[in-house]
Parts: sequence; structure tokens; C-alpha cells
Amino acid sequence: MHQLLSREIVNLKHEFIKKYKSTGFIYEAIPLSYSVKLPIEEYTLHRLNEFGKNNPLYYKIDNIELFNIPCISYTGDINQYWISSKKHDTNYQPFYPTWLLSAYALSLGAKNFGFKEIVDIGSGDGRIAYCGQLLGMKSIGIEIDSNLVNLQQRIFNLSGMEYKIINDDATIIDYSALDVSKPIFFISGLPELGDMLAISVLEKVKQISKLRQSSGFNFMGSHIMKQYTSDKTKWGWGKIIDKFDLQVIDCLTLPTHWTNEQQYDTPYIYTKM
Repeated sequence: MHQLLSREIVNLKHEFIKKYKSTGFIYEAIPLSYSVKLPIEEYTLHRLNEFGKNNPLYYKIDNIELFNIPCISYTGDINQYWISSKKHDTNYQPFYPTWLLSAYALSLGAKNFGFKEIVDIGSGDGRIAYCGQLLGMKSIGIEIDSNLVNLQQRIFNLSGMEYKIINDDATIIDYSALDVSKPIFFISGLPELGDMLAISVLEKVKQISKLRQSSGFNFMGSHIMKQYTSDKTKWGWGKIIDKFDLQVIDCLTLPTHWTNEQQYDTPYIYTKM
């Protein structure tokens, strides 16, 4: 189900980019109603659109149609938050959000694979944690940048979707204090940018006996490897996956704002210890 959904979200993205040209720094679309092509129930779509409408990143909201499905397009700018996120020494991936539909598909995949909690490392504006909570999972967003934490707080105050936000450095946090039993950790960082963050989190979780055998990890990978990329295996994460003896569960390819104009979207790799 989640593979089918991810393919249809990618198809929606390509149709959106083909039909609507945007001058915004970030732009995406979310359906307004259920359809056979994109089978997401209307309440869920309503809540996703609530996130978009209450997110000050978006300065332009338009009604559009894609594949004969009524949708809303969101156009925005993240420049001030992108710059703010770069000021931290241990920020390995400046703020650059995925599509909200992608965040929903990722959270749904986590739930379908049997994980009970989502811990989003580098949670940005909170869209993955928001979607996890929407799906009935316990969500925790860990974000080092206080400006982004304030943005998350504003969105969930306006939308009424509450989850735990921790304003801290994910490389030093005590994960044993999170009160989780079967979590999946979403690592916000592309290969060769987020590897130090991933290693730090993996090492800390591995030391906690109650989480050692129950935790999952989701990595943002790449389908296209640069000539001098040091790790060209398993979407750029092969060495870390092998080092920590992680089992690959699945891989979903989904739109991100940095792949809007590209043919190939971003692979998200589900693994478990």
C-alpha cells in the first residue's frame, strides 16, 4: 500500500511541476478530496491542508486541479530559517523540507512496519512528527534551532495537533529518557552530510538495551551518485548500514523540495537493528 501511495505522490508531483510553474523557493500540492488515484481519506487531507494553511513558510495558497483532483498549491520561502539552521556547529543538514505528502507517506510506512513512535531528528517545521501524530503514533521532534522550534510550536498551536518538541542537540541528547518502546528515528541529512549525525544517534541508541533490538532508522538517500562520492552503495548509506548491522526493510522514493525540478526523487530507506 505504501509503495503504491509513494508512486502516486511522485506522479502527482510531476503533473504539478508540468502544469504549474512557480517562482517560489518551495512549492507543493495537496489534494482536497479522496480519489482512487490517491487514496487518502478526506479527514487526513483536511489535516494536512491545515498544516499548510497554518505554516507561515507559505505566502501563496491557490486552488488548482491535478488529474481531475481538486488540490491546493502552496508556495513559500524558507530562506530565513535555512540561514538560521546553518549557524549550529552540529547541524549537518540545513533546513530544507520534504513535501508534506511525502512526510505523510513516510509516517504511514513507519506505522505499517510496526513502529509505535516516531523520533524525528532535525525536525524542521515538524511535518513528519505532525503526520505521525495524525496517524495515532507518539511523535517526538528533536530540533537544535530555536527559531524552527518556535515555528513548530506556532503550527501545532494553530492546528491543534500536539506532539513533543525537544529543543536540543541530537548528538548529545539522552535517548533513554524519551519513554519509547519501538521507535523509528528519522535522520535529517543526506549521505555525506548527515553521516556524522546518523553515527552519533546510532551509537547512542545501540547502548540502550531496551532499544537495541526494537529501533528502526530512516535515512534520506540518493539515486544519483556524484563521481567522488565515497559510498555509492545502498543509496549512499551502505557503509553505515553495514557497520551497525542494520537490516533494510524497504525504500520509498518520494518528492522533496530539492528534487522538484529533477526526474529522480529522494529515496528514504527504512532499516532496523
